[in-house]
Order: sequence, then C-alpha cells, then structure tokens
Amino acid sequence: MTGELWPVADVPAFLTGSWQVERTVRDLTDDVTGIFTGTTDFTADPVTAPATAGTLRHFESGTFTWRGTARPAERTLLYVPGEIPGTAVVRFADGRFFHGLDLRTGHHVADHPCSADLYRGEFTVYDAGRWRTVWRVKGPAKDLVLTTDYRRRAADSSGPAGR
Repeated sequence: MTGELWPVADVPAFLTGSWQVERTVRDLTDDVTGIFTGTTDFTADPVTAPATAGTLRHFESGTFTWRGTARPAERTLLYVPGEIPGTAVVRFADGRFFHGLDLRTGHHVADHPCSADLYRGEFTVYDAGRWRTVWRVKGPAKDLVLTTDYRRRAADSSGPAGR
C-alpha cells in the first residue's frame, strides 16, 4: 500500500464506524505466516461515558489461520481522546496503558515494552477509508511482523472526515 499521508484532526471522528481488517502475522524465527480476516468496529464506549467523553471501544473479531488451523479470534481496546486534537491514548480493555497515538501528520510510531520484548508500531493513514499498522515485535520470546490493513466497510464509505 502506497500513497500520501492523510492528516487526522479528530481521531474518534476518523475511526468511528466499521472496518474490514486483513492482518498477516509473520514469525521470522520459524518463517511461518498466519492470516487474520475480520472486522473492527469503533463505537462509543458505554463503560467510560460520560466520564471520558469521546472514548471509543475498538472491538475486533474474525478468523485467525495459523499453520493450517482456522480459529475464531477477537480483542478489545479503548481509544481515549488525547489532550491535543488528532491524538489519542490507546488502552487495553482492562484500562492498562498500551500506547499513545498522534495522527496529526497521518503517521505515527509507538513503542510498547512487553516483558523483555519490544513492540514497535507504525501507523499510516492513507485517506478517509484506509489505514495500516505494522507492528515489529522483537525480543527473546518473539520475532514477529504484524501488518494490518483497515478499509472502511461499504456501509460506512461516506465515513467521517478526519481532516
């Protein structure tokens, strides 16, 4: 996926809606690649409202195929609006900090240490309906590259303007 960067002035407005997700998970140690396909829905989080207005619940569900075996997979994250427009704080479902996010230029790099491994995520926004994350996970326990492409689902094709 190539193209110019697309600055985002309002992270919740940009993300709100339903996205088609395709992710490749490449284990560099064993040279094995898995595939996740599914959807991610960004909706107002009823648990944090109204205390943290604008917080989005990120719910991802689909199928992950690894070494020929397909299994259901899902995860939940929270995107809390940052103090500066165009930014957010990403938290795990239990509220623990995951990483900061600054999409004002359409591109951001975030680090997340996890035990002795380091997750480095690169976020790139291409337009109102396409963005990508690439997580490089390196350490004694893992050597992975996770590339996820998000495309706004057809019902949301007129999606919010992020600029």
